[in-house]
Amino acid sequence: MKPFLKWAGNKYKIVERIKALLPSGQRLVEPFVGSGALFLNTEYPRYLLTDANADLITLYQHLQVEGETFIEYCRPLFTPENNDKDRYYALRDEFNSTDDSRRKSAIFLYMNKHGYNGLCRYNMQGGFNVPFGRYKRPYFPEKEMLYFHQKSQNAIFQHADFRVTMESCAMGDVVYCDPPYVPLSNTANFTSYSSGGFGWEEQKMLATLAQSLSARGIPVLVSNHNTDFVQDIYSVASITEFDVQRYISCDGENRSKAAELLALFS
Repeated sequence: MKPFLKWAGNKYKIVERIKALLPSGQRLVEPFVGSGALFLNTEYPRYLLTDANADLITLYQHLQVEGETFIEYCRPLFTPENNDKDRYYALRDEFNSTDDSRRKSAIFLYMNKHGYNGLCRYNMQGGFNVPFGRYKRPYFPEKEMLYFHQKSQNAIFQHADFRVTMESCAMGDVVYCDPPYVPLSNTANFTSYSSGGFGWEEQKMLATLAQSLSARGIPVLVSNHNTDFVQDIYSVASITEFDVQRYISCDGENRSKAAELLALFS
């Protein structure tokens, strides 16, 4: 099943490649759950799904608890009248100012489908700042949301830093990390996906934690761009290299392939 959210770096297209490397276990832990593509297409007994993006996790928690009620609550935002630039910016302003978590989650879903390229980006003050996307008929993902709700009953969603999540792991856990990627160029950088950012030191810390967990018998699989820096910090892991098609790009006519890797610390 496809995720119900658009997401930079969505792993749906390579889920089978990831699953082929994932060991079995009692619980799959994802410190960067993102769109949840792997969670939706695996069959672990339990899941711990965390992310640094609080808005994302709050949306998942509402959908997990409310199911069809929350889906119907979101539906009225997907009307021709709301597929409008001025209306989009009014709703974005409301999102950035409201304390109503349920309303905020519904608008987050709306902006994901109506905003430019499905991006999730915040300014330095923590305000969502993705511009209007100009889609003819944004898709309301009712079927995908319902499947997510059903699948999520064996999951725990938490807003947490990856370090906290990884340090909480225990024997029987299998960890998959899909962090914001090391940029291939100065313009290919999604580290503003959450207000805290994710830089070089965080990349190195993630590699250190993965190695530490593997030494305790907890396997960790990590995705990233295939660069010299990444190869160096993942040097103790078993690395699988491959190319993938880019699906989110500023140049819609020139979405080339990018070199990626999967590093298994076990």
